[in-house]
Amino acid sequence: MSLTEEQLLQSLNPKQQGYVNLKLENPANGEYLLGVFHMVPEGRLNILQTAAEVAAESSTGTNFRVNTETPFSKVMNALVYKLDLEKDLVWIAYPWRLFDRGGNIQNILTYIVGNILGIKEIKALKLLDVWFPPSMLEQYDGPSYTLDDMRKYLGVYGRPILGTIIKPKMGLTSAEYAEVCYDFWVGGGDFVKNDEPQANQDFCPYDKMVKHVKEAMDKAVKETGKKKVHSFNVSAADFDTMIGRCEMIINAGFEPGSYAFLIDGITAGWMAVQTLRRRYPGVFIHFHRAGHGAFTRPENPIGFSVLVLSKFARLAGTSGIHTGTAGVGKMKGTPEEDVVAAHGILYLRSKGHFFEQSWTKIPDMDRDIEELVSKDKAHGVILEDDSWRAVRKCCPIVSGGLNPIRLKPFIDVMGNVDFITTMGSGVHAHPGGTRVGAMSLVQACEAYLKGIDINEYAKDHKELAQAIDYFSRASKDAM
Repeated sequence: MSLTEEQLLQSLNPKQQGYVNLKLENPANGEYLLGVFHMVPEGRLNILQTAAEVAAESSTGTNFRVNTETPFSKVMNALVYKLDLEKDLVWIAYPWRLFDRGGNIQNILTYIVGNILGIKEIKALKLLDVWFPPSMLEQYDGPSYTLDDMRKYLGVYGRPILGTIIKPKMGLTSAEYAEVCYDFWVGGGDFVKNDEPQANQDFCPYDKMVKHVKEAMDKAVKETGKKKVHSFNVSAADFDTMIGRCEMIINAGFEPGSYAFLIDGITAGWMAVQTLRRRYPGVFIHFHRAGHGAFTRPENPIGFSVLVLSKFARLAGTSGIHTGTAGVGKMKGTPEEDVVAAHGILYLRSKGHFFEQSWTKIPDMDRDIEELVSKDKAHGVILEDDSWRAVRKCCPIVSGGLNPIRLKPFIDVMGNVDFITTMGSGVHAHPGGTRVGAMSLVQACEAYLKGIDINEYAKDHKELAQAIDYFSRASKDAM
Protein backbone atom coordinates (compact mmCIF):
# COMPACT_ATOMS: atom_id res chain seq x y z
CA MET A 1 0.00 0.00 0.00
CA SER A 2 1.32 3.42 -0.94
CA LEU A 3 2.12 5.81 1.88
CA THR A 4 0.77 9.36 2.08
CA GLU A 5 3.08 12.36 2.48
CA GLU A 6 2.13 12.57 6.15
CA GLN A 7 3.00 8.90 6.70
CA LEU A 8 6.28 9.40 4.83
CA LEU A 9 7.15 12.34 7.06
CA GLN A 10 6.44 10.29 10.19
CA SER A 11 8.81 7.58 8.93
CA LEU A 12 11.86 9.86 8.99
CA ASN A 13 14.52 9.45 11.64
CA PRO A 14 15.92 12.55 13.39
CA LYS A 15 18.86 12.85 11.00
CA GLN A 16 16.65 12.57 7.92
CA GLN A 17 14.26 15.19 9.30
CA GLY A 18 17.06 17.76 9.03
CA TYR A 19 17.09 17.33 5.22
CA VAL A 20 13.37 17.58 4.53
CA ASN A 21 11.06 20.60 4.47
CA LEU A 22 7.93 20.00 2.44
CA LYS A 23 6.69 23.43 3.53
CA LEU A 24 9.77 25.35 2.41
CA GLU A 25 8.66 28.89 1.68
CA ASN A 26 9.59 30.23 -1.75
CA PRO A 27 12.42 27.89 -2.83
CA ALA A 28 13.04 30.28 -5.75
CA ASN A 29 13.98 33.14 -3.44
CA GLY A 30 17.58 33.16 -4.66
CA GLU A 31 19.15 31.13 -1.88
CA TYR A 32 18.97 27.76 -3.60
CA LEU A 33 19.97 25.86 -6.70
CA LEU A 34 16.93 23.66 -7.39
CA GLY A 35 16.94 20.17 -8.86
CA VAL A 36 14.36 17.58 -9.84
CA PHE A 37 15.25 13.89 -9.67
CA HIS A 38 13.54 10.76 -10.85
CA MET A 39 14.12 8.54 -7.83
CA VAL A 40 13.25 4.91 -7.10
CA PRO A 41 14.36 3.44 -3.74
CA GLU A 42 16.19 0.15 -3.44
CA GLY A 43 15.61 -1.99 -0.38
CA ARG A 44 14.19 -0.98 2.99
CA LEU A 45 13.85 2.80 2.60
CA ASN A 46 10.77 4.57 1.25
CA ILE A 47 11.05 7.40 -1.29
CA LEU A 48 11.20 10.26 1.25
CA GLN A 49 13.72 8.48 3.44
CA THR A 50 15.81 7.84 0.34
CA ALA A 51 15.45 11.44 -0.80
CA ALA A 52 16.58 12.64 2.63
CA GLU A 53 19.65 10.40 2.44
CA VAL A 54 20.42 11.76 -1.03
CA ALA A 55 20.03 15.35 0.19
CA ALA A 56 22.35 14.62 3.11
CA GLU A 57 25.03 12.94 1.00
CA SER A 58 24.89 15.73 -1.57
CA SER A 59 25.32 18.54 0.95
CA THR A 60 26.52 18.39 4.58
CA GLY A 61 25.77 14.88 5.80
CA THR A 62 26.58 11.21 5.63
CA ASN A 63 24.79 7.97 6.53
CA PHE A 64 24.73 8.69 10.28
CA ARG A 65 24.06 11.82 12.27
CA VAL A 66 27.38 13.22 13.50
CA ASN A 67 28.15 15.05 16.75
CA THR A 68 30.26 17.66 14.98
CA GLU A 69 27.43 19.47 13.16
CA THR A 70 26.80 23.06 14.21
CA PRO A 71 23.82 25.41 14.02
CA PHE A 72 25.42 27.04 10.99
CA SER A 73 26.29 23.77 9.23
CA LYS A 74 22.61 22.83 9.43
CA VAL A 75 21.76 25.96 7.45
CA MET A 76 23.80 24.43 4.59
CA ASN A 77 21.66 21.27 4.49
CA ALA A 78 20.08 20.45 1.13
CA LEU A 79 16.32 20.16 1.57
CA VAL A 80 13.77 17.88 -0.04
CA TYR A 81 10.92 20.31 -0.63
CA LYS A 82 8.47 18.60 -2.97
CA LEU A 83 7.37 15.11 -4.04
CA ASP A 84 5.37 13.62 -6.89
CA LEU A 85 4.60 10.13 -5.61
CA GLU A 86 2.85 9.00 -8.81
CA LYS A 87 5.84 9.80 -11.02
CA ASP A 88 8.60 9.08 -8.47
CA LEU A 89 9.86 12.67 -8.66
CA VAL A 90 11.74 14.50 -5.92
CA TRP A 91 12.62 18.21 -5.74
CA ILE A 92 15.73 19.20 -3.76
CA ALA A 93 16.92 22.71 -2.86
CA TYR A 94 20.68 23.21 -2.44
CA PRO A 95 21.94 26.33 -0.65
CA TRP A 96 24.27 27.58 -3.36
CA ARG A 97 26.62 29.01 -0.74
CA LEU A 98 27.77 25.39 -0.40
CA PHE A 99 29.64 25.71 -3.65
CA ASP A 100 33.17 26.96 -4.31
CA ARG A 101 33.10 30.76 -4.63
CA GLY A 102 35.34 30.53 -7.69
CA GLY A 103 32.48 29.68 -10.04
CA ASN A 104 33.53 26.03 -9.99
CA ILE A 105 31.30 23.68 -12.05
CA GLN A 106 33.00 20.44 -11.04
CA ASN A 107 32.42 21.39 -7.41
CA ILE A 108 28.66 21.70 -7.94
CA LEU A 109 28.47 18.40 -9.80
CA THR A 110 30.54 16.69 -7.12
CA TYR A 111 27.71 17.55 -4.75
CA ILE A 112 24.55 17.00 -6.77
CA VAL A 113 25.54 14.09 -9.05
CA GLY A 114 28.63 12.84 -7.26
CA ASN A 115 28.63 10.16 -4.56
CA ILE A 116 24.85 10.04 -4.55
CA LEU A 117 24.84 8.15 -7.87
CA GLY A 118 26.65 5.29 -6.15
CA ILE A 119 24.71 4.89 -2.92
CA LYS A 120 23.07 1.50 -2.49
CA GLU A 121 19.68 2.85 -1.37
CA ILE A 122 18.68 3.76 -4.95
CA LYS A 123 17.53 1.75 -7.94
CA ALA A 124 17.00 4.86 -10.07
CA LEU A 125 18.36 8.35 -9.52
CA LYS A 126 18.47 10.75 -12.43
CA LEU A 127 18.76 14.54 -12.29
CA LEU A 128 16.24 15.72 -14.90
CA ASP A 129 16.40 19.50 -14.57
CA VAL A 130 18.15 22.22 -12.58
CA TRP A 131 17.38 25.87 -11.90
CA PHE A 132 19.96 28.56 -11.20
CA PRO A 133 18.85 31.75 -9.36
CA PRO A 134 20.08 35.13 -10.63
CA SER A 135 22.13 35.60 -7.46
CA MET A 136 24.08 32.46 -8.32
CA LEU A 137 24.53 33.24 -12.02
CA GLU A 138 26.52 36.31 -11.02
CA GLN A 139 29.29 34.03 -9.70
CA TYR A 140 29.84 32.05 -12.91
CA ASP A 141 31.58 32.85 -16.18
CA GLY A 142 29.02 32.13 -18.86
CA PRO A 143 30.10 32.22 -22.52
CA SER A 144 32.30 35.02 -23.81
CA TYR A 145 32.72 34.29 -27.53
CA THR A 146 29.33 33.22 -28.90
CA LEU A 147 27.54 32.08 -32.03
CA ASP A 148 26.79 35.73 -32.76
CA ASP A 149 30.52 36.48 -32.77
CA MET A 150 31.18 33.59 -35.13
CA ARG A 151 28.39 34.74 -37.44
CA LYS A 152 29.90 38.21 -37.52
CA TYR A 153 33.34 36.81 -38.37
CA LEU A 154 32.02 34.53 -41.10
CA GLY A 155 29.43 36.97 -42.43
CA VAL A 156 26.83 34.21 -42.16
CA TYR A 157 23.31 35.17 -41.09
CA GLY A 158 19.85 33.66 -41.37
CA ARG A 159 21.02 30.08 -41.77
CA PRO A 160 22.89 27.37 -39.85
CA ILE A 161 26.67 27.47 -39.90
CA LEU A 162 27.53 24.59 -42.21
CA GLY A 163 30.28 22.39 -40.87
CA THR A 164 31.88 18.98 -41.11
CA ILE A 165 33.85 16.49 -39.05
CA ILE A 166 36.81 15.12 -40.97
CA LYS A 167 36.39 11.43 -41.83
CA PRO A 168 37.83 8.90 -41.52
CA LYS A 169 38.01 10.09 -37.95
CA MET A 170 41.51 8.68 -37.62
CA GLY A 171 44.23 7.45 -39.95
CA LEU A 172 44.80 10.44 -42.23
CA THR A 173 48.22 12.05 -42.28
CA SER A 174 48.53 15.76 -41.55
CA ALA A 175 48.63 16.59 -45.24
CA GLU A 176 45.69 14.30 -46.06
CA TYR A 177 43.68 15.84 -43.24
CA ALA A 178 44.35 19.38 -44.50
CA GLU A 179 43.36 18.36 -48.02
CA VAL A 180 39.93 17.23 -46.82
CA CYS A 181 39.53 20.54 -44.96
CA TYR A 182 40.41 22.42 -48.13
CA ASP A 183 37.94 20.45 -50.23
CA PHE A 184 35.10 21.15 -47.81
CA TRP A 185 35.88 24.84 -47.58
CA VAL A 186 36.16 25.42 -51.33
CA GLY A 187 32.92 23.47 -51.74
CA GLY A 188 31.22 26.19 -49.72
CA GLY A 189 31.42 24.94 -46.14
CA ASP A 190 32.09 27.26 -43.20
CA PHE A 191 33.36 25.20 -40.29
CA VAL A 192 35.61 22.15 -39.88
CA LYS A 193 36.32 20.31 -36.65
CA ASN A 194 38.77 17.70 -35.49
CA ASP A 195 37.02 14.51 -34.53
CA GLU A 196 37.04 14.11 -30.77
CA PRO A 197 39.88 11.49 -30.63
CA GLN A 198 42.23 13.67 -32.71
CA ALA A 199 45.44 14.32 -30.77
CA ASN A 200 49.15 13.94 -31.49
CA GLN A 201 49.22 10.57 -33.26
CA ASP A 202 52.46 9.44 -34.91
CA PHE A 203 50.88 9.38 -38.38
CA CYS A 204 49.41 12.87 -37.91
CA PRO A 205 51.69 14.98 -35.71
CA TYR A 206 49.77 17.82 -34.09
CA ASP A 207 52.19 20.55 -35.12
CA LYS A 208 52.15 19.49 -38.76
CA MET A 209 48.37 19.19 -38.73
CA VAL A 210 48.07 22.76 -37.44
CA LYS A 211 50.57 24.04 -40.02
CA HIS A 212 48.87 22.33 -42.95
CA VAL A 213 45.38 23.37 -41.84
CA LYS A 214 46.55 26.98 -41.75
CA GLU A 215 47.89 26.67 -45.30
CA ALA A 216 44.71 24.96 -46.51
CA MET A 217 42.53 27.62 -44.88
CA ASP A 218 44.55 30.46 -46.40
CA LYS A 219 44.24 28.92 -49.85
CA ALA A 220 40.50 28.30 -49.47
CA VAL A 221 39.86 31.84 -48.23
CA LYS A 222 41.82 33.28 -51.14
CA GLU A 223 39.92 31.20 -53.68
CA THR A 224 36.43 31.65 -52.24
CA GLY A 225 36.72 35.15 -50.80
CA LYS A 226 34.97 33.90 -47.65
CA LYS A 227 36.18 33.42 -44.08
CA LYS A 228 36.52 29.90 -42.65
CA VAL A 229 36.77 28.38 -39.16
CA HIS A 230 38.57 25.30 -37.85
CA SER A 231 37.95 23.78 -34.41
CA PHE A 232 41.08 22.13 -32.98
CA ASN A 233 40.88 19.48 -30.30
CA VAL A 234 43.22 20.72 -27.56
CA SER A 235 42.31 17.99 -25.04
CA ALA A 236 45.52 16.57 -23.60
CA ALA A 237 47.10 14.50 -20.84
CA ASP A 238 48.01 17.50 -18.70
CA PHE A 239 47.50 21.24 -18.31
CA ASP A 240 50.80 22.25 -19.90
CA THR A 241 50.24 20.18 -23.02
CA MET A 242 46.71 21.54 -23.45
CA ILE A 243 47.87 25.15 -23.13
CA GLY A 244 50.84 24.38 -25.38
CA ARG A 245 48.47 23.26 -28.12
CA CYS A 246 46.40 26.40 -27.75
CA GLU A 247 49.48 28.58 -28.00
CA MET A 248 50.75 26.60 -30.99
CA ILE A 249 47.51 27.37 -32.84
CA ILE A 250 47.61 31.05 -31.93
CA ASN A 251 51.26 31.33 -32.93
CA ALA A 252 50.65 29.59 -36.25
CA GLY A 253 49.27 32.89 -37.52
CA PHE A 254 45.56 32.15 -37.66
CA GLU A 255 43.35 35.20 -37.81
CA PRO A 256 41.38 35.74 -34.58
CA GLY A 257 37.96 34.21 -35.12
CA SER A 258 39.20 31.58 -37.58
CA TYR A 259 39.89 28.95 -34.94
CA ALA A 260 38.06 27.34 -32.02
CA PHE A 261 39.35 25.22 -29.16
CA LEU A 262 37.55 21.90 -28.82
CA ILE A 263 37.64 20.19 -25.45
CA ASP A 264 36.30 16.70 -24.68
CA GLY A 265 34.45 18.05 -21.68
CA ILE A 266 33.29 14.80 -20.07
CA THR A 267 36.57 12.92 -20.40
CA ALA A 268 38.96 15.88 -19.99
CA GLY A 269 36.90 17.32 -17.16
CA TRP A 270 35.26 20.58 -16.18
CA MET A 271 38.55 22.05 -14.95
CA ALA A 272 39.89 21.82 -18.50
CA VAL A 273 36.70 23.40 -19.87
CA GLN A 274 36.80 26.34 -17.47
CA THR A 275 40.55 26.80 -17.88
CA LEU A 276 40.05 27.36 -21.60
CA ARG A 277 37.15 29.75 -21.03
CA ARG A 278 39.16 31.85 -18.59
CA ARG A 279 42.46 31.77 -20.46
CA TYR A 280 40.98 32.43 -23.90
CA PRO A 281 37.82 34.56 -23.63
CA GLY A 282 38.20 35.66 -27.25
CA VAL A 283 38.07 32.11 -28.64
CA PHE A 284 35.03 29.93 -29.37
CA ILE A 285 35.18 27.14 -26.75
CA HIS A 286 33.73 23.98 -28.30
CA PHE A 287 32.49 21.35 -25.79
CA HIS A 288 32.38 17.85 -27.23
CA ARG A 289 30.37 15.58 -24.96
CA ALA A 290 31.96 12.18 -25.73
CA GLY A 291 30.94 9.81 -22.94
CA HIS A 292 27.74 11.64 -22.03
CA GLY A 293 25.52 8.69 -22.96
CA ALA A 294 26.61 6.84 -19.84
CA PHE A 295 24.73 9.52 -17.87
CA THR A 296 22.09 10.88 -20.23
CA ARG A 297 20.55 8.02 -22.20
CA PRO A 298 16.85 7.78 -21.25
CA GLU A 299 17.03 4.05 -20.54
CA ASN A 300 19.84 4.61 -18.03
CA PRO A 301 18.11 5.09 -14.65
CA ILE A 302 21.13 6.72 -13.00
CA GLY A 303 22.80 9.95 -14.11
CA PHE A 304 21.51 13.25 -15.49
CA SER A 305 19.70 14.51 -18.56
CA VAL A 306 21.05 16.16 -21.71
CA LEU A 307 19.39 19.36 -20.51
CA VAL A 308 21.30 19.31 -17.22
CA LEU A 309 24.62 18.71 -18.98
CA SER A 310 23.92 21.48 -21.48
CA LYS A 311 22.89 23.99 -18.81
CA PHE A 312 26.10 23.42 -16.88
CA ALA A 313 28.11 23.85 -20.09
CA ARG A 314 26.51 27.27 -20.54
CA LEU A 315 27.12 28.15 -16.90
CA ALA A 316 30.77 27.14 -17.30
CA GLY A 317 31.18 29.47 -20.26
CA THR A 318 31.42 27.15 -23.24
CA SER A 319 30.57 28.79 -26.54
CA GLY A 320 28.88 25.69 -27.91
CA ILE A 321 28.10 22.09 -26.97
CA HIS A 322 26.78 19.14 -28.94
CA THR A 323 23.10 18.69 -28.15
CA GLY A 324 22.00 15.82 -30.41
CA THR A 325 19.92 15.43 -33.53
CA ALA A 326 16.49 14.92 -31.89
CA GLY A 327 16.05 11.52 -33.52
CA VAL A 328 16.62 12.85 -37.04
CA GLY A 329 20.19 11.50 -37.17
CA LYS A 330 21.82 8.29 -35.95
CA MET A 331 22.29 9.17 -32.28
CA LYS A 332 19.85 8.36 -29.51
CA GLY A 333 17.62 11.33 -28.73
CA THR A 334 14.15 12.82 -29.04
CA PRO A 335 12.81 16.35 -29.60
CA GLU A 336 11.61 16.30 -26.00
CA GLU A 337 15.20 15.78 -24.87
CA ASP A 338 17.48 17.32 -27.50
CA VAL A 339 15.46 20.33 -28.61
CA VAL A 340 14.59 21.29 -25.04
CA ALA A 341 18.32 21.15 -24.25
CA ALA A 342 19.23 23.19 -27.34
CA HIS A 343 16.66 25.87 -26.53
CA GLY A 344 17.71 25.80 -22.88
CA ILE A 345 21.22 26.97 -23.73
CA LEU A 346 20.36 29.21 -26.67
CA TYR A 347 17.68 31.53 -25.33
CA LEU A 348 17.66 34.10 -22.56
CA ARG A 349 14.53 32.52 -21.10
CA SER A 350 13.40 28.98 -21.84
CA LYS A 351 11.25 26.19 -20.45
CA GLY A 352 13.01 23.04 -19.37
CA HIS A 353 11.48 19.75 -18.32
CA PHE A 354 10.32 21.28 -15.00
CA PHE A 355 11.76 24.77 -14.57
CA GLU A 356 11.60 27.91 -16.64
CA GLN A 357 15.17 29.14 -16.60
CA SER A 358 15.89 32.82 -16.96
CA TRP A 359 19.59 33.46 -17.48
CA THR A 360 19.33 37.01 -16.15
CA LYS A 361 21.57 38.39 -13.41
CA ILE A 362 19.30 41.36 -12.67
CA PRO A 363 15.61 41.10 -11.66
CA ASP A 364 13.71 39.12 -14.27
CA MET A 365 10.80 41.57 -14.24
CA ASP A 366 13.06 44.49 -15.16
CA ARG A 367 11.81 46.38 -18.22
CA ASP A 368 15.17 46.04 -19.95
CA ILE A 369 15.07 42.27 -19.49
CA GLU A 370 11.64 42.04 -21.08
CA GLU A 371 12.97 43.95 -24.06
CA LEU A 372 15.97 41.62 -24.28
CA VAL A 373 13.75 38.52 -24.12
CA SER A 374 11.54 39.90 -26.89
CA LYS A 375 14.53 40.71 -29.08
CA ASP A 376 16.06 37.32 -28.35
CA LYS A 377 12.92 35.46 -29.43
CA ALA A 378 13.02 37.44 -32.66
CA HIS A 379 16.60 36.17 -33.16
CA GLY A 380 18.15 39.55 -32.59
CA VAL A 381 21.66 39.94 -31.20
CA ILE A 382 21.57 40.76 -27.48
CA LEU A 383 24.00 41.44 -24.62
CA GLU A 384 26.60 43.11 -26.86
CA ASP A 385 27.29 46.07 -24.60
CA ASP A 386 25.38 45.09 -21.46
CA SER A 387 26.81 41.72 -20.52
CA TRP A 388 26.25 42.40 -16.83
CA ARG A 389 22.53 41.83 -17.34
CA ALA A 390 22.56 38.15 -18.21
CA VAL A 391 24.53 35.05 -19.18
CA ARG A 392 25.22 35.03 -22.92
CA LYS A 393 24.01 32.27 -25.22
CA CYS A 394 25.64 28.89 -25.80
CA CYS A 395 25.40 27.45 -29.32
CA PRO A 396 23.86 24.03 -30.04
CA ILE A 397 26.25 21.98 -32.18
CA VAL A 398 24.46 19.26 -34.11
CA SER A 399 26.16 16.08 -35.29
CA GLY A 400 25.55 12.38 -35.69
CA GLY A 401 24.09 10.99 -38.91
CA LEU A 402 22.83 14.14 -40.59
CA ASN A 403 23.21 14.65 -44.35
CA PRO A 404 21.85 17.15 -46.89
CA ILE A 405 18.43 15.50 -47.14
CA ARG A 406 18.05 15.59 -43.34
CA LEU A 407 18.92 19.28 -42.96
CA LYS A 408 15.40 20.65 -43.41
CA PRO A 409 13.77 17.94 -41.25
CA PHE A 410 16.13 18.85 -38.43
CA ILE A 411 15.56 22.60 -38.83
CA ASP A 412 11.81 21.94 -38.69
CA VAL A 413 12.20 20.00 -35.43
CA MET A 414 14.68 22.51 -33.99
CA GLY A 415 12.43 25.45 -34.82
CA ASN A 416 15.29 27.77 -35.78
CA VAL A 417 18.60 27.96 -37.67
CA ASP A 418 20.76 29.07 -34.74
CA PHE A 419 23.13 26.12 -34.62
CA ILE A 420 26.28 24.68 -36.14
CA THR A 421 25.76 21.47 -38.06
CA THR A 422 28.80 19.23 -38.38
CA MET A 423 28.07 16.51 -40.93
CA GLY A 424 30.70 13.79 -41.33
CA SER A 425 29.70 11.00 -43.67
CA GLY A 426 26.84 13.25 -44.76
CA VAL A 427 29.48 15.18 -46.70
CA HIS A 428 32.40 12.79 -47.23
CA ALA A 429 30.29 9.83 -48.41
CA HIS A 430 28.91 11.81 -51.36
CA PRO A 431 29.67 9.93 -54.61
CA GLY A 432 31.46 13.01 -55.90
CA GLY A 433 33.71 13.33 -52.84
CA THR A 434 34.07 15.96 -50.13
CA ARG A 435 34.05 19.06 -52.31
CA VAL A 436 30.90 18.01 -54.13
CA GLY A 437 29.41 16.84 -50.82
CA ALA A 438 29.92 20.32 -49.42
CA MET A 439 28.29 21.80 -52.51
CA SER A 440 25.25 19.56 -52.04
CA LEU A 441 24.97 20.67 -48.40
CA VAL A 442 25.08 24.32 -49.42
CA GLN A 443 22.43 23.64 -52.06
CA ALA A 444 20.17 21.87 -49.56
CA CYS A 445 20.48 24.92 -47.32
CA GLU A 446 19.68 27.24 -50.26
CA ALA A 447 16.57 25.20 -51.04
CA TYR A 448 15.40 25.56 -47.45
CA LEU A 449 15.99 29.30 -47.39
CA LYS A 450 14.13 29.76 -50.67
CA GLY A 451 11.24 27.56 -49.53
CA ILE A 452 11.77 25.11 -52.38
CA ASP A 453 11.50 21.34 -51.97
CA ILE A 454 14.97 19.83 -52.31
CA ASN A 455 13.78 17.40 -54.97
CA GLU A 456 12.61 20.33 -57.06
CA TYR A 457 15.79 22.30 -56.37
CA ALA A 458 17.87 19.28 -57.32
CA LYS A 459 16.59 19.38 -60.90
CA ASP A 460 18.97 22.27 -61.54
CA HIS A 461 21.66 21.27 -59.04
CA LYS A 462 23.28 17.96 -59.92
CA GLU A 463 25.36 17.81 -56.72
CA LEU A 464 22.21 17.87 -54.61
CA ALA A 465 20.52 15.38 -56.94
CA GLN A 466 23.40 12.95 -56.42
CA ALA A 467 23.19 13.42 -52.65
CA ILE A 468 19.45 12.75 -52.61
CA ASP A 469 19.88 9.61 -54.69
CA TYR A 470 22.79 8.27 -52.65
CA PHE A 471 21.61 9.05 -49.14
CA SER A 472 18.03 7.94 -49.85
CA ARG A 473 19.34 4.54 -50.86
CA ALA A 474 22.11 4.34 -48.27
CA SER A 475 19.79 5.24 -45.38
CA LYS A 476 17.84 2.05 -45.92
CA ASP A 477 20.96 -0.02 -45.26
CA ALA A 478 22.55 2.14 -42.55
CA MET A 479 22.21 1.73 -38.78
